[in-house]
Amino acid sequence: MTFPKDFLWGGATAANQFEGGYDQRGKGLAVPDLKTVGGVKLARRFTPTVEAGVYYPSHKAIDFYHHYKEDIKLFGEMNFNIFRMSISWSRIFPNGDELEPNEAGLAFYDDVIDELIKNGMTPLITLSHFELPMGIVENYNGFSDRRVIDLFVRYAETVMTRYKSKVKYWITFNEMNFGAMDHGELTVLGMNPNDETLYPNGAKTNEKVRFQALHNAMVASAKVVKLGHEINPDFMIGCMICHITSYPLTPKPEDVLKRKEFDLLFAKFVGDVQTRGVYPPYMTTYLKNKAIFPVFETGDAEILKAGTVDMYTFSYYMTICITTDENANETGGNLMGGKANPYLKASEWGWQVDPIGLEYTLLDLQDRYNMPLMVVENGLGFADELQADGTIVDDYRIEYMRDHIKAMDSAIEKGVNLIGYTMWGPIDLVSAGTGEMAKRYGFIYVDMNNDGTGSLKRYKKKSFDWYKAVIATNGEKL
Repeated sequence: MTFPKDFLWGGATAANQFEGGYDQRGKGLAVPDLKTVGGVKLARRFTPTVEAGVYYPSHKAIDFYHHYKEDIKLFGEMNFNIFRMSISWSRIFPNGDELEPNEAGLAFYDDVIDELIKNGMTPLITLSHFELPMGIVENYNGFSDRRVIDLFVRYAETVMTRYKSKVKYWITFNEMNFGAMDHGELTVLGMNPNDETLYPNGAKTNEKVRFQALHNAMVASAKVVKLGHEINPDFMIGCMICHITSYPLTPKPEDVLKRKEFDLLFAKFVGDVQTRGVYPPYMTTYLKNKAIFPVFETGDAEILKAGTVDMYTFSYYMTICITTDENANETGGNLMGGKANPYLKASEWGWQVDPIGLEYTLLDLQDRYNMPLMVVENGLGFADELQADGTIVDDYRIEYMRDHIKAMDSAIEKGVNLIGYTMWGPIDLVSAGTGEMAKRYGFIYVDMNNDGTGSLKRYKKKSFDWYKAVIATNGEKL
């Protein structure tokens, strides 16, 4: 195996999917606190206020808020040397726009970060992981209002300054490229789906406002990158892109061209801006042709150029196919699907498993950006079964991860500068796409059901000891 000796092995989480404690010690409501269980598109499965008798998964999640010492100890037992987590903006600034932070919220993250370091892990912190404060949504319509740029910078400065000597690795926005699609209007950009000024006459999307909001968010990200380097020049700050790798379904030229257009718009645009500091020509043309090119305020171009990231981090779960044939078979995916690849098998949730696609993606990204890469989400969601003796046999997860780790190894051997791997959901948590607990990713099983019932007891799955050995041997024992 060719993994470098300082390779970062660990797991990844998001505050809204596993923390719970949604109203503890001054925390304000965040977008996920108004989302319910169900299979409807994420951005529309949303209630305007907390309703009595309705179950909101993020309110309790798996209650990491009260179990963090126990959980972090288990991560340490698996030999993690990095742990990806997010900070909930509304735990620090409850409405998003206060002048002074909530000290109790900061104190909670003090304790979590100290516990991670005590157990041998360096934190990798995401500043915004689909969890904007509801105050930002209701009072500003998210990043469609430029004032939110400075509010986000204030929040980022607060936590980066607080943890400047304890945290080296940072991500500004999770899967920011979803902001280019209507999936991201609420999750990434905080645009209120119930606001008739944004969505008049029952409209489901507002492309012009969305790309303006995305531009504002990219300006905010760039400002934070520049500020972060001033706070601590040793910070490594990354973008985070949902890389749904795609293939043309056939060699038909129309399929090849359509796939290229999808890849540029969805997978490459935001990453290009965050790594290079300029809008690429293909996107400038696309936006101007549709008369939706965003307004650049004075200094925006310079800000984007000065705030480029140090590393490119991304999620990878599956691949899809693109075709002009509307009747081609469909497949599922990470908040969005595509056309099915006849050469691949699918998971229980319809996501096609493609480890070779990860190697292809790593080679493609290295060729395009020539910078350190990190896979910060990858894993298999499955309906694991807890046996009477407390065991969970998840050989299917071991197989999935083994094949993807082999793909990473092969890419490193071919010259890819891959510095780390944080698999998604090292402990079972709430699904971002559906709000379910039944779709489990973890090495650790949590006794919690879709309706919020369960003991919250933790159990080690078979994959727990397998991943422990993988890290102990730096990827040699698979």
